[in-house]
Amino acid sequence: MKILMLHGINHNMFGKRDPKQYGTTTLAEIDAKLQALGRELGAEVESFQTNSESAMCERIHQGFADGVDAVLINAGAWTHYSYGIRDALAILTVPVVELHMSNIHAREEFRHHSVFADIVKGQICGFGLDSYLLALRAAVSAVRGES
Repeated sequence: MKILMLHGINHNMFGKRDPKQYGTTTLAEIDAKLQALGRELGAEVESFQTNSESAMCERIHQGFADGVDAVLINAGAWTHYSYGIRDALAILTVPVVELHMSNIHAREEFRHHSVFADIVKGQICGFGLDSYLLALRAAVSAVRGES
């Protein structure tokens, strides 16, 4: 089973950026945790991070072409306004799980809305690093037809 993890804008700064919201865990540490859990669950997790909206769309298209089994996405700020990424995700025919480290519904008003919400399998937010691990478990379960 192949799972594609998409990290959005500014996520390369995890560990340095706003530790109150995002903690001190780095992107490399997040990816290592996902890899470890993926092995336990029988899934290969490939991670991709970009600060370019067009590169994100291209990677989603490549995931479609590669036949990935599920996609996890933490698009960061793009979640709230990127219809381009939304439209790229809508091409996918596999489970997509949206996730966020912080609780986007308890933050600024503009963060309460996700343009992806109506096309994803589900959304997990507010659990820090565990949001990633919960999202991976949910995606694997969805691929196996368990949810």
